[in-house]
Amino acid sequence: MNETSSGPLKLKLGTRGSPLALAQAHMVQKSLAEAHRIDAALIEIVIIKTTGDAILDRPLEEAGGKGLFTKELDVALIAGAIDFAVHSAKDLPTLLPPEILIAGYMPREDTRDVWISPVASHPRALPEGAKVGTASLRRGAMLKRLRPDLEIMLLRGNVQTRLGKVAAGEFSGTLLALAGLKRLGLTAHVTAILEADEFLPAAGQGAIGITARAGDETVQSQLAPILDRPTGIALAAERAFLAVLDGSCKTPIGAQAKVSDQNLTFRGLLLRPDGSDAVEATVAGLAADAAALGEDAARQILARLPAGFKA
Repeated sequence: MNETSSGPLKLKLGTRGSPLALAQAHMVQKSLAEAHRIDAALIEIVIIKTTGDAILDRPLEEAGGKGLFTKELDVALIAGAIDFAVHSAKDLPTLLPPEILIAGYMPREDTRDVWISPVASHPRALPEGAKVGTASLRRGAMLKRLRPDLEIMLLRGNVQTRLGKVAAGEFSGTLLALAGLKRLGLTAHVTAILEADEFLPAAGQGAIGITARAGDETVQSQLAPILDRPTGIALAAERAFLAVLDGSCKTPIGAQAKVSDQNLTFRGLLLRPDGSDAVEATVAGLAADAAALGEDAARQILARLPAGFKA
């Protein structure tokens, strides 16, 4: 058993209460317990309800942005009620409170989106004017880019809720992250996997981010054994890209970095919400320059934006 100076290692892990959030929290709990050779029960899972979970009747960009999924967890972390928090990395705001840092990321899952529909094998095969449900501006814009005739409607709620509404015929289809369905054991619902060249993922998609208190070196060192360096490098590029574009829930943005040995390739995309226009950039360089590469791609996009196209 791994012990600290005050006795056996004990930690409080903060998480949202959705089935996917809990699945991810249990993954982190299990990995930490194995890394430190302790009973998983010594890593207590603390469920914290966030504003984002409570607001389901309007898009996040109207309610305050992606920080609505992290604010209450941040408050608990700063107050010491939890030792660290587990998040879907794409939910982490570009700017965090100064008291909090991203300790790192778990090894990344598949980053792709999937298409789920009882009526069409792919969005291209939908009937004209079909209703597609999503809460993501990025997914909505990419669908409109592919099929301008589609009616994009708000679909909020946890993964099971969204699947249920599509199965009930309220929508002709929806897009979800393959990573989440894998973690929930729900990949049987997948109609088609959408390749990144056509549906570029969100920054951070497929990654689990772990936040801790800045300056709490003890907890950060306890988390270190389960953190994945290549994922951290990729996310440094993707988050730097978002930071330059002021990426939030108000802007349809896709971003994906791939790390191979000492090298990194990055593709970023900015779309109009109606899908009528898009500007993208691709860069490559050393993995050590990940953040600079993401920033460079964003600046290339800003330099080429058409008149009236705002990031």
